[in-house]
Amino acid sequence: MEKINNIYCIEGINADSNSYLIGNILVDTGIGLKPNNLLNKLNEINVKPTDIDLIINTHNHFDHVGGNYLFPNAKIAIGVNDSEAILNNNDNLTLSKLFFNKLKRTDVDIKLYENDKIHDIFLKISMDNKNNDSKQNNSKFLKNKENNKENNKEKIDDFYVLETPGHTSGGICLYDGETLISGDTVFTNGGFGRVDLGGNYSDMENSLKKLNELNVEYILPGHGSWANNGKQHIKMALNSFLTNL
Repeated sequence: MEKINNIYCIEGINADSNSYLIGNILVDTGIGLKPNNLLNKLNEINVKPTDIDLIINTHNHFDHVGGNYLFPNAKIAIGVNDSEAILNNNDNLTLSKLFFNKLKRTDVDIKLYENDKIHDIFLKISMDNKNNDSKQNNSKFLKNKENNKENNKEKIDDFYVLETPGHTSGGICLYDGETLISGDTVFTNGGFGRVDLGGNYSDMENSLKKLNELNVEYILPGHGSWANNGKQHIKMALNSFLTNL
């Protein structure tokens, strides 16, 4: 499994999204109907489903959120404007009907906004978990949790939320000044997300222009390959989008 900086990159198979592991934070979980690929990849690095404390969904489509139920201890975070579709189990907006299925997990713990810092979010849920875990009076368990928190602190300190609607109304990216986890907003080799499944052309144009202003070295998209020279890939996507308007 490839690792870019502190991020394990797990390629989705078939319609599954890619997933990215940062400490015990998982970005996107795939469809969840045939989860062996994701779970086996996590097992390769000794990560169990119960180890995941936070799931960040880049948007609300079934191929990115369907596997949330696999991680029972994880809090769920998603862009504020995509959260209602999950909470209401809206088949049209989550596209679950295209997979002839329903979401098995429809809770949202954290609604994400522009410039939210992932470290602050993780610190909050860590404190909540610590308060809950302390009731178990298990010192070894608590020590492991504290170690996880410190490990994550180094890995996520610089990541923050960028609101990038277009593919959906509440899509987000995560950026740390070098690496962009881009969901289905932008892909490598000039690709960008569809806007005909609950998206918006104008929003997508604005989001691509916004991302084009960033100094991205590594781009980690929701599907397909990840790559370096991320800024060039984003520029290609913007040019392609504008050409096809």
